[in-house]
Parts: sequence; structure tokens; C-alpha cells
Amino acid sequence: MNRLLGLAALAVALVGCGGGTAAAHGQATLWVTRDRGTHVLLVRRVPAGLTAMQALDRVADIETTYGGRYVQSIAGIDGSLSSQHDWFYFVNGIEADRSAAEYRLHAGDIEWWDYRSWAKQMQQPVVVGAFPEPFRHGTTVVNGSARIAGRLLNLIGSSGKSPRNVIELIPGRGFHAELKEQGVSATLGLQTARRLIRDPSAVRFRYEVP
Repeated sequence: MNRLLGLAALAVALVGCGGGTAAAHGQATLWVTRDRGTHVLLVRRVPAGLTAMQALDRVADIETTYGGRYVQSIAGIDGSLSSQHDWFYFVNGIEADRSAAEYRLHAGDIEWWDYRSWAKQMQQPVVVGAFPEPFRHGTTVVNGSARIAGRLLNLIGSSGKSPRNVIELIPGRGFHAELKEQGVSATLGLQTARRLIRDPSAVRFRYEVP
């Protein structure tokens, strides 16, 4: 899917360069879900160093198109132009900007495939369900309650490099993220922030928290 050049470059920075010897050590995590994460079909650990496509093929029955570059079917669930459903994938909470055959997994990466309708919304540039990703990539600033902000930053443990991510703490329970040119911008309700401090998996597989 096409992106504005600035957003595409940012997405590459967030998910990593997709190559290099550092990718070949350790493990990554692979999720397969459907309907915006509502139904979890598979959770596995996979070796780092594989491409995202190789990792998926290792743990699931898949069919591909365009010479093995794109996923048509996982576990017998097919993408369909007529029903306007397809497989989309994220790396560390960021919608991938390249074929899964081109991205090479690094240790700690989260590769997430989700089967959903694209009738009303084709792109979902960033999701919160891989928290504390994507905030671990780059410098993350949390604005709001100093006590909660400090505990969140300890939990996130961001790299201290570019891009610059911002989380605004607000009243309530919502958690929504957007991909900006400078980084990820998110609003996080204080109720959900406290839940995440107690349990970092509290929003797992969610695109957002309403």
C-alpha cells in the first residue's frame, strides 16, 4: 500500500532495517488474529533472522500470491476482493510498508497478522495491541501525571533514539495512536494506563481502546 514518503520512511525506522547480522540471534513473537484482533488464532515464538514470510510459513498453513511476496490465505482463511476482506500485518505495532518476504525479523520483534474488512478503512498505520511497542523504538515522552508517566516510561524502556513518540495522559480509559511524521502520537486514558502498569498485556491484540 502506498504511503506518503515521510510516513514510509518513519515506518522503516520504527520496525527496523529488516537486515543485518543482529537479526539472526534470539527469538521473535508471531500472532495471527482476525476481525481487528477480536479472535486470536495463533501465538508462537519464532527464530529471529527469518523473514516475516518464512516465520509465518513455519507455523501456519499459508498460500501466497505474486511470486510468494504476499499472503493470500492463512489456515484456509482467504483474502477476498468480493467480500472486501484481506490479511494485513504489523511489525511492532506499525503496519508493514513492504512485503513480508522482505522484512527480516529481529530479536524481540512482534509480527502480527490480522484478517479484517477493508471496506470502510484500508489502512491502519499504527495499533496499540503490541504495547509497549511501538513506543520502545525511539524516544518516548509521556505528558500528564508525573507518577504514572514515570512508571510507564520504566515499563516502555525506549531506545533514546529517533523517532520521537508522545503519549498524552487523559482522563478515562481510551488508548488511541496515530503515526505522525516525527513519530507515534497517542492519547492514553489514566484508567488504562494504570491497568498497563499492573499488566502490560492488558490491551493485547487491540487496535485501540474506545
